[in-house]
Amino acid sequence: MRTFATRRKVPHSAARMFDLVADVEKYPQFVPLCESLRVRSRSVAKDGREVLVADMTAAYKVFRETFTSRVTLDRDRLEISVAYLDGPFRHLENRWRFVPVDDGGCEVDFHLEYEFRRRSLQLLMGAMFDAAFSRFAEAFERRADAIYGRSRPVAARGRPAHSA
Repeated sequence: MRTFATRRKVPHSAARMFDLVADVEKYPQFVPLCESLRVRSRSVAKDGREVLVADMTAAYKVFRETFTSRVTLDRDRLEISVAYLDGPFRHLENRWRFVPVDDGGCEVDFHLEYEFRRRSLQLLMGAMFDAAFSRFAEAFERRADAIYGRSRPVAARGRPAHSA
């Protein structure tokens, strides 16, 4: 299984970063490999969390795959979790956490695990997906800077993708 995790300090509030990541319909505009994203359904769970079921099509050159995920938006805890439902993966799970910091910004914690269903697809696409996933957090930070402005430089820490 492949994993990627990063923690980045950004000059934007945790609430703003949560809203930006929760706005999944905008992903095709700036997320690496995201060709399209369609929300099939939206509901509110008994605990108040919003739950989306969405189809995302990832594309790169001749490769194109669509997969379905359940996205749980927990605004109270400033967490977003994504659980895989259907598509070319054996396993796909990711999590975002937004932790407020004293200067008004936040730390964005992004964790992803994935494994393709077919080994041949893993061999063919694994390195390309690793490269794209390693740029996810950066893509969201650039998007936040474009929407909210950039007030000061911040530090970043990340762990590159690896095979487990």
